[in-house]
Amino acid sequence: MNVLLKGVVGSTAYGLNHENSDVDYMGVFAAPTSEVLGLGKVQESVVSKDPDTTLHEAKKFVTLCLNGNPSVSELLWLDRYEYVDNLGDDLIGLRRSFLSAKKVRDSYLGYATSQFERLKNRGDGSFSADTRKRTEKHARHLVRLVEQGFHLYRSGELVVNLRSNASEIDPDWVFQVGSRIADDPSRAEKYMRQAEVRFDSTKTAILGEPDVAAVERWLLRVRRADWGLSG
Repeated sequence: MNVLLKGVVGSTAYGLNHENSDVDYMGVFAAPTSEVLGLGKVQESVVSKDPDTTLHEAKKFVTLCLNGNPSVSELLWLDRYEYVDNLGDDLIGLRRSFLSAKKVRDSYLGYATSQFERLKNRGDGSFSADTRKRTEKHARHLVRLVEQGFHLYRSGELVVNLRSNASEIDPDWVFQVGSRIADDPSRAEKYMRQAEVRFDSTKTAILGEPDVAAVERWLLRVRRADWGLSG
């Protein structure tokens, strides 16, 4: 498989992992151009275990990024990579070309809302220790999504690792707020309302729309490279 880019994502990348956390990998691969142009169906994603790894085909990956998918887009903003080739490096260089203020706002708040829905559906309160752990995890990721998304919206920069020097988000605070929300999921509703106000009252650093043409030029280079064509 022609892997272009691969890195550690999820809790480990955020700096929110603990000793029992799984290590998750995500990457981008290029399907053979003959398959892309042929009659068969191109495999868009490859998922494997031990370790948990998700690889997206180049076209699917950039499409998800153009749609503002937070969990996929973060791959382009990591501090380090397990593997990156020249085309993967060029893709990282295009990361701002995928940004749209509206999509950042809507996607991050939307994904946070999906975590909120999981919290509301956790049960009647008589739940196991394992359920409690999952509830706290959903609550932490709700807070993380809001705070990372707001920082990206305001600054134009996504800081994935909350423990890095570039982060304005205290990971210990994320744990504390997540724990309080897990104790009482109704607190998430107030937090989400406040988050919407924060987004809507803040000037964004993201100007214009995604540079679709630049992304498409990169994708065409990927296809030409597989066939040994220049350009």
